[in-house]
Parts: sequence; C-alpha cells; structure tokens
Amino acid sequence: MRRLFRTLGIVTAFLGLAAAPLAAQAQIKIGIVISMTGPAATLGLPQKNAIALMPKTMGGKTVEYITLDDASDPTNARRLVERLVTEDKVDLLMGPTISPSALAVIEVAGRSKTPIITFAAARSIILPMDDIRRWTYKTTINDDVFAAATVEHMKGKGAKSVGVIGFNDAYGESWASAFDAAAKAAGLNIVAAEKYNKNDTSVTAQVLKVVAARPDAVLVIGAGTPGVLPQATLRQRGYTGPIYQTTGVTTNDFLRVGGKDVEGAIIATGPLIVAHQLPDSNPAKKAAVEFADAYNKQYGEGSISAFPGFAWDGMLLAQAAIPMALQKAQPGTPQFRQALNDALENGKNVVTTSGLVSMSPESHVGFTPESLIFIQVKDNRWTYLPK
Repeated sequence: MRRLFRTLGIVTAFLGLAAAPLAAQAQIKIGIVISMTGPAATLGLPQKNAIALMPKTMGGKTVEYITLDDASDPTNARRLVERLVTEDKVDLLMGPTISPSALAVIEVAGRSKTPIITFAAARSIILPMDDIRRWTYKTTINDDVFAAATVEHMKGKGAKSVGVIGFNDAYGESWASAFDAAAKAAGLNIVAAEKYNKNDTSVTAQVLKVVAARPDAVLVIGAGTPGVLPQATLRQRGYTGPIYQTTGVTTNDFLRVGGKDVEGAIIATGPLIVAHQLPDSNPAKKAAVEFADAYNKQYGEGSISAFPGFAWDGMLLAQAAIPMALQKAQPGTPQFRQALNDALENGKNVVTTSGLVSMSPESHVGFTPESLIFIQVKDNRWTYLPK
C-alpha cells in the first residue's frame, strides 16, 4: 500500500510538471456582449462585423472571442456577463453596445475583478470612480464633452434658446443632464425638454410643445434609426431651425431611413465616420482610414459608421495592454486579469480611430476634447465640418 501511494505521488508530481508548460501556453479569452437583435441591433451588428476582423493573436498568444447577443436588454446583458466570468472564465470583457446594458454589467465585472471595455456613451459608466468602476473602461468620448461642444457650436451659430427631445433611458438622461449643465454655464436657455421611448411610433405631442416654444435650435438625443422620428416630425410640423443630433445616430441606417428628413443634421462625434475627409494633422486619421478601408472592403463601400469603431478601439486598447500584462502573469489567472487592468489603466498615447488615448487611475476614458469633430448630413452623406 505504501508503495502504491509513493507511486501515485510520483505520477501526480509528474503530471503537475507536465501541465505547467500547457498553462503557460493558454489562450486569451475575450468575452463580448453586444446588441445583435432588438432595438439597438443597428448599432450592435456593425460591432459584430468589426469583431470578425479582429486579430486571432495578441502578444504572441491565441485569442478566443466569445461573442453573445443581449438582444438590447440590460437584464440579458447582465446574465450573459455573469456566464462569461463564471463559466467561460474570460480574461477580458468587451461591450455592451448601449448605456443601459453597460450600467447593468459593470458591477459583475468589478465584483469578479475582470476588466471590461464598454462601447457605450454614458459618463456614469466610469464615473464616479470607485472599486467597481476601477475595472471599467470605455471607447466613447464622455457625453459631457460632446454636450459642451454642442452648446458651443449652437452659441457660435447665434442660438440663444434650444428645445430638447431625448430618449427616456439611461443614455437620454445622461446626455440631457450633461447638456443642461453645459447650457446653463453658457447662458443658453432651454425652453422645452421632452422625452420619448425608442419604440415610439409618434412624437407629435412632444414636437408640438417644442415648436410652440420657438427655440433657435433643437437637440435630439437618440441612437440609431429611432433618432429619425423626432427630426422628421419637426420638419413635418414646420420647424426650420437647425437640428442637432448625438453621436448615437451616426449609422448608415439613420441616413437610409431618414432620407431628406434628416438633411442638415449637425452632430458632434468621433473622427471615424469621415476618416478620409479629415485633415492630415488629425492624430486619428491614419488609424481611422486604415480601419475604414478594411471594413468597407469586407462589408461594402460606404459601410463604415461610428459603431464598429467603438469595438475596434476596444481591441486596440487590449492589443496595447496585453503584451505588458503577459510580462507579469499568464492568461486564465486572477493575476493576469489584475495585470491587464493595470496595463489598461496606465496606457499612454494609444493610437485609436478616435485619436490618442491616455488612461489614468482617475480617468478610464482617456480621450481629450481635441478628438471630437463635427459632421453634418449633406446630400444624404456624412460631411466633415471644419472648425
């Protein structure tokens, strides 16, 4: 019996030594939750396309992408992220597509100590910084930066009053709060503020209230094709002033569905949507052009929009951080996730399609206002507006 135990001990030790090299060669697992169906599918499907173009190796390690559909539902998003961290034991999370879903999952990421790079916009995803949000990053410029720039643009065009029609969700509320603060600081008077749901088929009541207030400009806070309805109704009801939208509508489906009704829309956004129109001095131009060309080659000329860029920039941030993390630990371990989070948090001047990104313990977005540009819909095309 003693001989048997000694033999088993030798075999166990041998197997343990044999397993060590295999652990050192473990692949990196990236779990991605996006909206491939439901109301946000027009945003999530382009991100799915971008994921298909992502490299199969990073830092010399094979990468496995596990991509799941949350059906544009925050409850689904949380359930899927729970599965990714408990069952699939991913090293890194990416997504979700929209702010309500992102806000629903960051607690899971923080509790499991798994870094997550979100593609959504609300600044409350990363602020205020706390033990949970220390594991959360995002690839979109904060909505307060967009809001301040939009107010400045309106004032520059002579507007003294503005009406607002926005989504009745986390994205709409975050944007409206940021815009309200920026407008008050700049002396721009908000004379009407209305809400609508992304599934609404009519916003006539809201539009009539806005038009009756006679604003110099109107801001629509929406995303994807649901952003068309307020602008189309405003035009149908005779409003002739400038209409501003948010970066959430910068999809080709918005142009297709909106047609002439969205002509003239002005948007503060990131550089990717008009990559080839950017001046050579823009720090995002090279990366933006390269990705836009690759995306259009794969999916058809003119297919690029802002939303695949949010996913691609997440990959670029990961690609910069993973080699540094691999110097400290191997994939599949808590130590690697910690090292990866440290590398993301301390990344400097990472080139993305939205500009240079430098993170810090205080800021997990890393973009500067200089990354922002303005575009306008002209002849049913996105057109760069020089500052």
